[in-house]
Amino acid sequence: MVTPGEPFQRTAFDPFPPVDAEVVIEIAGCGVCHTDLGFFYDGVRVNHGLPLALGHEISGRVVAVGLGAEGWLGKAVIVPAVIPCGECELCKSGHGTICRSQQMPGNDIQGGFATHICVPARGLCPVDEARLAAAGLQLADVSVVADAVTTPYQAVTQAGVRPGDFAVVVGVGGVGGYAVQIAKAFGATVVALDVDQAKLDHIAEHGAAQTFNVRSLQGRELKKAIQEFAKKNSQPDTQWKIFECSGTAAGQETAYGLINHGATLSVVGFTMDKVELRLSNLMAFHARALGNWGCLAELYPEALDLVLDGKIDLAPFIERHPLSRINEVFTAAHVHQLRGRAILMPGELP
Repeated sequence: MVTPGEPFQRTAFDPFPPVDAEVVIEIAGCGVCHTDLGFFYDGVRVNHGLPLALGHEISGRVVAVGLGAEGWLGKAVIVPAVIPCGECELCKSGHGTICRSQQMPGNDIQGGFATHICVPARGLCPVDEARLAAAGLQLADVSVVADAVTTPYQAVTQAGVRPGDFAVVVGVGGVGGYAVQIAKAFGATVVALDVDQAKLDHIAEHGAAQTFNVRSLQGRELKKAIQEFAKKNSQPDTQWKIFECSGTAAGQETAYGLINHGATLSVVGFTMDKVELRLSNLMAFHARALGNWGCLAELYPEALDLVLDGKIDLAPFIERHPLSRINEVFTAAHVHQLRGRAILMPGELP
């Protein structure tokens, strides 16, 4: 990205050699995230000067190491989308996602829409290539674990989803599709909401017990329909776990309107748009709302295990593209023409 909104340009930068505790990774694939679209189209500020390679969903192979990181050489890895410093009090107390010295590829440092990236070795998630092959996946495919899978994984974890819970996921494209699968893997019965019927039909085959199209059912009628489904299926009528994954103002309003007694609202999607809410609902329902920035690096192996064990279906929700087509892919993502999360693969760039 040389200028936001203008076509990406091929620019050279040298990630070699890595310094102490750093590694250089040859990138296998990098997923295109809603956040990248925000940087490119919506003027969301990046912390690194331009030109900047965007992209923070990265998998690849370590090809060079600095002092202290020798054990990573040759390893297949996933790079955390948010890399905490590991040394501050926030990191040491388990709050690495709000580390004030964190680095996000494609924001604070050069990102993954490139052939190589240099990152700190701490937090890297090793990928068992034998299990990867057994699952029928390529190394590039698990790039999306770095955000699209781990972000809802942390949201489901911190919301305390347990067997017998009732969960509602708002927005099931991208992150939301994985949120449905993860909540189900944690033992919840999951209802999925979206405006795209094709996405709803798709997620109904991958974990959603019921779907509702909010183009035709909204507000109190929507909440009543979900309540009736819960009652009919012996699900709780309190303490719902609600995950807002659409990253839209309308989705946030829908999710907030579903709060009931003891509910937990997890805000997973991002939008620059503002919404008008009555915060007193949290008080009246004794509910809570949780933010969710990235995912703690120590949770990555657990999330990857769900993928490699077949509890999260990855392949039906991704599509591979050569990095050389980045401008076409961003345009298609922006106008909602993609049916899966795009993964850009450097390969042999022309």
